[in-house]
Amino acid sequence: MTLVKLFKRIWPFVHPYRWLVIITLVLTLVTSFMAQVNAVVLDRTVDAINALVHSESFEWSRAARILTIISIVLLGKEVLSVVLSFAQKYYGDRLRILVSKDLSQAVIEKVLTFKMAFFSADDNEPGKLQTRIDRGVESLSITVKNFFIDLLPMFTSAVLALVLMFSANIYVGLVALAIIPVYFFIVYRQATKLKGWRRDMRRFRESKSHGIMNILESINVIKSFNREKIEGRKQLDLQDKLTENQLQTRRVSFTFDGLKTFVEQIGTVLIIILTAYLVLIDYPGMTIGKIMYHVMLFGNVSAPIRQLQRIFDDINDAIIYAEGFFDILDSDDQQERSGTYRPDHIEGRFVISDVDFTYPNGNKALTGINMDIRPGRITSFVGLSGAGKSTIINLLDKFYEPQKGSISLDGVDLLEWDTRFLRDNIGLVLQKNHIFDGTIEENILYGNPSASHEDVVEASRKAFVLEQIESLPDKFQTKALLLSGGQQQRIAIARLFLKNPPIIFLDEPTASLDAVATEQIRNSIEAIKKNRTVIVISHNISQIIDSDYVYALSNGKVEQGGVPDEVYRQGGVYKEIIDASARSLNIEKIAETIASDRK
Repeated sequence: MTLVKLFKRIWPFVHPYRWLVIITLVLTLVTSFMAQVNAVVLDRTVDAINALVHSESFEWSRAARILTIISIVLLGKEVLSVVLSFAQKYYGDRLRILVSKDLSQAVIEKVLTFKMAFFSADDNEPGKLQTRIDRGVESLSITVKNFFIDLLPMFTSAVLALVLMFSANIYVGLVALAIIPVYFFIVYRQATKLKGWRRDMRRFRESKSHGIMNILESINVIKSFNREKIEGRKQLDLQDKLTENQLQTRRVSFTFDGLKTFVEQIGTVLIIILTAYLVLIDYPGMTIGKIMYHVMLFGNVSAPIRQLQRIFDDINDAIIYAEGFFDILDSDDQQERSGTYRPDHIEGRFVISDVDFTYPNGNKALTGINMDIRPGRITSFVGLSGAGKSTIINLLDKFYEPQKGSISLDGVDLLEWDTRFLRDNIGLVLQKNHIFDGTIEENILYGNPSASHEDVVEASRKAFVLEQIESLPDKFQTKALLLSGGQQQRIAIARLFLKNPPIIFLDEPTASLDAVATEQIRNSIEAIKKNRTVIVISHNISQIIDSDYVYALSNGKVEQGGVPDEVYRQGGVYKEIIDASARSLNIEKIAETIASDRK
């Protein structure tokens, strides 16, 4: 990313607001002319007063007239400057804010189109992505502000001041002009030396943000194991690297800043000496007033350049963070693919043929998977953790695509299906469902935004959570995040009922529910499974045994498949899991307790 490329990338976001750019440029030109007024007035004033003092007949009326004119001109100029400065900053900042909004919206809309593989990559953890996006938008919007609000006014003022200096005396103008390339060279060397450290700082900031997010998400685990000191040391190590990077950057910056100040002061001294010499030798057009005139004009030349390093720092930050930001916007290869197939009716039969799948991080999850998942029945996936059960769900929902083999739905390859249409017809309930920051009703409506309040109530009744909602002071307007984990899970299930899809995927749907709630939800699922394809992943014996068909997986492969009772009699993985589950639940003791109660 170079400066030219940076502005080419920013311009499409600035172009819709070009009228603001034009207003800002006009105001910039006017204020740049006004910035030279003080020097011109001082030049004329000093010469007029000098002539009056050395005249043979001093008149206070002439002195009063000079002071009155000076006062009117300078005060009028200051009032006008305040108005113009306000307008310039307002329109310039308006431009920055609007561009910042568009940059943020563009990257959010882009990220929402990405496939799941993008988010599984090591460099795209949530904390790193958040920092990359936030810092990218911030630095790019500051660049817009620097260019249209700060940089153009400063350079316009500097150029006008140089023109006036050359007009007054070419030698003084050449001295002022000679200082500029020296200053620019120092600024360029400073930016070049800091570039690598700035890129390192970006990486450290992303890692720090990701680490803090991990701590906040895992705080209960950290505290339960008393690992606060360990996590603190991890952050301290990262903070030490970031601090050292910042100190190195500051040391270099302060060294170059001192050198630039020295060059600027040398320029001022040379201007004073040369102008005084020209006055002493009675050079044509050179008067005492010209000494202050040239010094003030040189101040108008050097002051903008003095601010150049701050702007150059911001632009270099923008170049560094723009690389990561525009990498996201340019990641067209990460967008989800979608077919165009949208049938009038979905039967719901999935056929998985010889599928292999490996996650972007290199973890191979599935090998040679073959399944025939038929509609109108409940199919269970059984296996130990890491067997590949949830991965199959991810493939069926088109979150990922297999590297080998094919998956079809109703005889049509899943890649040919319209992705949005497919997901509109799939209901997914996970072990830990995300509850959004909003009311209970808003969270349930996520399943069908066009549903009525009566539909929401009915869905809540089916999820056996209506009674609990009605007992709350604000009922359906209660913040959903205030509910317990089990209640939130029922909200997610109510969301499923409201969606009412022909295909349902349940990944440990009752893991956080008590036994009574589990039985209620099981009855609800039983009620809606008719003429639907239902896939259940569960370690709950009752849900597994109630299935019409079961696939037992181990190490990413299908070990067994068939009717639950038949698969159990075959022995193997399925029997081991059922027997282990029965022992863990102490089934024999439970049966004895129930039998004794019946007697």
